Amino acid sequence: MEDQTRIELEAAAFRGMIAHLQKRTDVQNIDVMNLAGFCRNCLSKWYAAAAEERGIKLDYDQAREIVYGMPYQEWKETYQSPSTELQRSTYEETKPLHAKISGH
Repeated sequence: MEDQTRIELEAAAFRGMIAHLQKRTDVQNIDVMNLAGFCRNCLSKWYAAAAEERGIKLDYDQAREIVYGMPYQEWKETYQSPSTELQRSTYEETKPLHAKISGH
C-alpha cells in the first residue's frame, strides 16, 4: 500500500471515530478511559501535539472543539455526569495503562 493511501485511510478511520464519539454523548470519558486507556481529551492532546510537531498553531482548547464538535465547556455542561465511586476507583486501578501523550 502506498504511504498516501495509508494516510488517507488512517485519516478516514480517525474521522469516523470522532464522528462516532460526537454522536455517543451518552458515553462518559471516564468510561472510555477505564476501558480503553484513552478518551476524547487524549485524542485532543494527540491532535494538538501532531499540529505542534508540524509547526501549526492549534492549542488544546481548539483541538478539543474539533474532537468534541463543540466547545468543551458546552459539552461538559450538557453531557457530562458526575463520576461514581466505582468509576473513580477503576480509573485509579487502570491508570498505569492509560495513554501516554508526549508534551502533555
